[in-house]
Amino acid sequence: MLIIDDNTAVPEQIRGAVVAVGNFDGMHRGHQQLLAAAGKQAAAGGAPWGLVTFEPHPRALFRPDEPVFRLTPPQLKCRLAAGLGADFVNVLTFDKALAALEPEEFVASKLQERLGVSHVVTGYDFHFGRGRKGNPSTMRSLGERDGFGVTIVDQVTDDDGVAPFSSSSIRAALRHGRVADAAHQLGYWWSIIGQVVEGDRRGHTIGFPTANIVLDAGCEPSDGIYAMRVRDTTVANATLWHGAGYIGRRPTFETKRLYLEVYLLDFDSDLYGKTLSVEFIEFIRGDQKFDTTAQLVRQMTVDCEQIAKRLDRLAADDPMREFPLGALQAVGKL
Repeated sequence: MLIIDDNTAVPEQIRGAVVAVGNFDGMHRGHQQLLAAAGKQAAAGGAPWGLVTFEPHPRALFRPDEPVFRLTPPQLKCRLAAGLGADFVNVLTFDKALAALEPEEFVASKLQERLGVSHVVTGYDFHFGRGRKGNPSTMRSLGERDGFGVTIVDQVTDDDGVAPFSSSSIRAALRHGRVADAAHQLGYWWSIIGQVVEGDRRGHTIGFPTANIVLDAGCEPSDGIYAMRVRDTTVANATLWHGAGYIGRRPTFETKRLYLEVYLLDFDSDLYGKTLSVEFIEFIRGDQKFDTTAQLVRQMTVDCEQIAKRLDRLAADDPMREFPLGALQAVGKL
């Protein structure tokens, strides 16, 4: 899959593409319906299809002092798009210049002139251009005027037809440790991709060496212990390792920095420098301060036993297998 940014020349084979336009933070089941519509339209016309999306998140420009809890930073968003069959992702830099474009200017410069789009797919609530003046009706009118097709995808709701899938509700679920609720809306287990960095090696001294990953600003799932699946993203069809994960500030050792640490239950080699995908499967318990290191070690032993049983059950019956991205995760392909 091609990844195109502002400085990348657009390959000729991309021109005439069908594009889905939006921020797509989370790539949840509502977003996936929209992308499926783009893929179907492209297949019918024998055209390539892809995403036009924005980085950084628009809130970083308008409210820079309030880091947003990103569900899918750029690397993960592109991996998910590839998993859904997209031919390319065009990442537009969201800066003051882009934000100042009138809706007509945005469509003309970013979609028509640059990509030569044949069809645009957007969600029912998509807004674009200066002051968010552009909306789905604007896009449809421009398409009729300028000769490209437009599909507007209605709101996608939960199985009972009541609760819509939304990035904000997924963030809220993760903030409260409701990992299964988040996964149900996403259609895959929420994950973090990051490079393993060297920590203070305290885990080695207590018998639980961990892989440490630096979290993006604003990343704020509930502090505590999780059952996790982990894989090396550089390996095709990678082995899914089982892990006991921790997010927090180590109250027992009175540290201040927010950590993501994973102790792998079935792997003991060096992972420094590797880029891992860490899937959040189940919230086990909240963060806790222990009076002694020995108490911490005893609790970690109990946690690991519980996590091993939970992940063994998941291997036999993964509820996310019914969804396209969850099925890829289950076999280490995402």
